[in-house]
Formats: sequence, C-alpha cells, structure tokens
Amino acid sequence: MLRRTGIIGILIGLLAFLLWAPTTAAAATAPAATAVRTAAADGECAVLAPGASAAAERAIAAACAQVAADVWYTWGGGHGPQPGATYGQVDPTDPASEHDPERLGFDCSGLVRHAYAQATGVDMLNGVASAQYYTHRAAERFTAAQGLAPLLPGDLLVWGTSQKLHHIAIYLGAGKMVEAKQSGTRLMVSDVRLTGSYYGAVRVNTGPVTGHVFQTWGNGVWTKAQPSTKAARVYALAQPTTIRVECQKHAELVTSDGYTNDAWSYLPDYKAWVTNIYIKGPAWLDGVPTCTF
Repeated sequence: MLRRTGIIGILIGLLAFLLWAPTTAAAATAPAATAVRTAAADGECAVLAPGASAAAERAIAAACAQVAADVWYTWGGGHGPQPGATYGQVDPTDPASEHDPERLGFDCSGLVRHAYAQATGVDMLNGVASAQYYTHRAAERFTAAQGLAPLLPGDLLVWGTSQKLHHIAIYLGAGKMVEAKQSGTRLMVSDVRLTGSYYGAVRVNTGPVTGHVFQTWGNGVWTKAQPSTKAARVYALAQPTTIRVECQKHAELVTSDGYTNDAWSYLPDYKAWVTNIYIKGPAWLDGVPTCTF
C-alpha cells in the first residue's frame, strides 16, 4: 500500500508540473511583447520592432539621446563642419524660427546626419533631406504605396517630391518615428504621417559600398528621365556629390561648360541619367559597362 501510494503521489506531482509549466513559459514571454506595445503607446524613443541592424539600432539610440536631452529643433541646425548640434538660422518663411539662432539643436537632416555619424563613426549622411535619400549608400528604397510593412527600425522616411524632398525622419517601428519637426518644438517621437506628401523611405547601407562610385562636379546639375536634355527632369545635384553608376551609353551629344560629350550614365539611386560631362573622369568612364536598355 505504501509503495502504491508513493507512485500515485509521484504521478500526481508530474501531472501538476506539466499543467503548470506551459503557463509559466507563456508568462515569461509576455513582458517582452507588452514592453514593445507600451513603448509605442507611451511615445518612448526606442527601437520598437525587430529586424534592425546593429548600426541602425545605434543610430536610433543616438537620436533618442537627443530627445531625452530635450534638444530644440533649429532651422539649419546640425550642419556644421562636423556632425552635432549647432545654433540655427532664421527661416524667412517661418516666423516661429525667430529664436532658432539662440537655440542649439538640429533640423531634420541634421539629426539624421548626427545619428548615423554616431552609429558608424563616419560622417556618411552629410547633406539635406534630398541628398540623404539619394545617398549612394542606399541598400534599398521603398515607395509611399508600400506603406510601413517592409520597413525596419532605422530606415529613413522622407516627404516631398522627387525634385525636392523637404523633410526626413528615422523610423522606430510600430508606426512611430523620431524627428526634428519644426521651429518652436523640441525633438520628438511622432506617429508616421503617411498622408499628404509622404514620398517613401530608404535603408542605409553602413558597410562597404559596392558598384562603380564616382564624384560629380558643378552645381544644379539636373538628372534626366532619359539620356537627353529634352527629357523630364528628375533631380538636381545641387553641389558636387558621390554617385553610383550602373552603366553608360552613347546618346544625345551635349555641349556644356566648355565640354562636349555624347556619353550618359545611368544612376540607379536616382533612377535617372546624367551626362558624363559632370562626372569626374574620362569622357567614357573606365570600368563601367555599356547599358543594354
């Protein structure tokens, strides 16, 4: 009797353990999911979704540190010789910017520049929103029609048109972003605004750049939808910049700034063409294949 009673007791104990263990395991995993939802709901500045690269997570941490420090938006802020907060300027179109020269802070692209410089140790996104979106370091781009589904924390969201992108922010995940929004406000976490002029997003490649990389020269150089001066304008290279060239072809003969050339290069980051006149190097670029389209 004692032996049977002992066996029965052991069986009851095992059954109780099996019933208890799944509940405990589920309870152990619950706080993580709750933490993400709470962070998104409370407006906490943090990585709010999985999948981000280590560099993207560091960029978010750098931007969020500025939010935690209650740093101001300042028009033109963050565009000094080195990344970091600077005093702003008065925006002639915005009366709210009158105190920006007194405030140490960032504008939208200045914050992005600072965040990725802190993340990588390299000033890789020095420029305004358009230059940052069209960076030759793009790993992937996303259209407005794709929405937020394919995005990962650290991706850069932009607003405007292909010819002029006027705002940029860093995606956190869970429909949230960190941004330097406008004069008179501090850096903040906001809901992503997919309406209005939302243009799309870009994922930054913080590793080695692949492809044929060149430097341009000249200011206000327009890229074109086709290799022709008569084609639609896509985007103006406001100043000398770094570009990736996919291929080149002979097309319309162009004479400009004392040079004549019929070679045009296709720039995949802009999905546009530019005359080789404004690309530093020989008239026909070394090592670049001929376009087959």
